[in-house]
Amino acid sequence: MKDYNAFVEELNVEPFAKESLSGLRFAVKDVLDVKGITASAGNPDWLRTHSPAKSHAPVVQRLLENGATLVGTTITDELMYSLNGENIHYGTPVNPKDHQRIPGGSSSGSAVAVAAKLVDFALGTDTAGSVRIPAAYCGLYGFRPTHNFLSIEGVIPLAPSFDTVGWMTCDTKTLLKVGEVLLQEESSAQAFTRVMVDKDAWALADEESKQALSPVLTTIENCFTQRESIEIADEGLVTWMNAFRTLQGIEVWKSHGEWIETVKPHFGPDIAARFEWASTLKEDESATEQQLKERIQNRLEKLLGDDGLLIIPTVPGKAPLVNMSGEEIEKRRSETIQLSSIAGLAGLPQVTIPVADVEGVPIGLSVIAGPKQDLRLLRWMDQHCDLWEK
Repeated sequence: MKDYNAFVEELNVEPFAKESLSGLRFAVKDVLDVKGITASAGNPDWLRTHSPAKSHAPVVQRLLENGATLVGTTITDELMYSLNGENIHYGTPVNPKDHQRIPGGSSSGSAVAVAAKLVDFALGTDTAGSVRIPAAYCGLYGFRPTHNFLSIEGVIPLAPSFDTVGWMTCDTKTLLKVGEVLLQEESSAQAFTRVMVDKDAWALADEESKQALSPVLTTIENCFTQRESIEIADEGLVTWMNAFRTLQGIEVWKSHGEWIETVKPHFGPDIAARFEWASTLKEDESATEQQLKERIQNRLEKLLGDDGLLIIPTVPGKAPLVNMSGEEIEKRRSETIQLSSIAGLAGLPQVTIPVADVEGVPIGLSVIAGPKQDLRLLRWMDQHCDLWEK
C-alpha cells in the first residue's frame, strides 16, 4: 500500500452485517468522520487543532451497515482547495497510470487507492470537481450526485452550496452497487430519450483528446433518435467559471476564515494564495453571481428534464506532469473548472467514464443528467458499458 502513498491511516473496520456490499473493501477521503479518528483535511495544523470523531459520518455508517469493510483514510489536498492532488505535508499520491503525472485532487488518495486496486471503491468529496477530475486522471469511473441528495453530515466543509460526497470505482457494476445503497430512488422510470453535446465544453478539450473521445461519443449519440449539438452557456463558460469561483470562495472563507486567522496554519504556496484571495471576497457584492447561478440551474433543469443527457469531456486533456507551476498549470485549472462548474453550479449528477486514453494516459468522458436522476444515470451507464469497454 505504501508504494502509492494513498493512505493517511490504514484501518480494518468490519461491516455491521452481511448485505449487498459484502466482500467489498473501501477507503474514505480524510475529511469524512470515522469514529475514533481525527481527520487531517490534508494539513497538520488542522489535525493538531481538532479531535477524533465521535461517530461515523452517515454515508460511512450506511456502507458498513450494508456489508463493506473500511480499510483506510486517504490523502487529500489541503482543506480540499485544489484540483491537483499534490500535498506538501504528506506527499502526492502516485498516479498508477503514469507515475510522472498528478493524480488529480482533491480526492487524490481515494482515486489512487482504487486505481492501484488497493480497494474496490473509495469515497471522496466533490465541490469543484474533486471526484470527477482524479477519476478521469486515474482512469476510473467517478460519480458526483445531485447536490443535497446525499448527507454531508460528518464531512469537513469547503463550500456547502456545492459540496457533495461522491465515489470512484474501476467498473460500472460496483459504482452502481454503491449508488443503490446510498441514493434514493427517483419517481420517474422512463428511459433517457435525448442526448445533447455542448459545443463550448468540447472546444476546451485539446485535439488529441477530442480524437480519442470522438468514436465513443458518436457511438453513444447513435443510440438516441433525438440528438443535438448545442451551446448551453449564453454568457460563456468563462463567465460561469468566474461566478462559481467567486461563490465558492465566499463560502470557503465563511467555512474556514476564523480558523485560519486564529491558528495561522502553514499552507503550501498555491493553497495559501487561494485562501488569501478568498478572504478578499464580499458576500454583499456577489448578487450578480448568485443570480447567474439560479439562471443556470433553471436553464439546465429545463433543458435536461428527466429524459435528457448532456455529454462533455470530463477534463481538457491527460493529467499534467507533477510539480508543474506557472501559466500552463493555471490555464489547465481554468479550463478544467469551466467543465466541472457546469454540474457544480446547477447541482446536477455527473458520471465520468474512462472510455479512452492518449499515449496510454487515461482521459474521461462525462454524462450529466437532470436533478435527482442519479440512479437512472448509473443504471444507464451500467447497461451501456459495452459501448466503450473493450
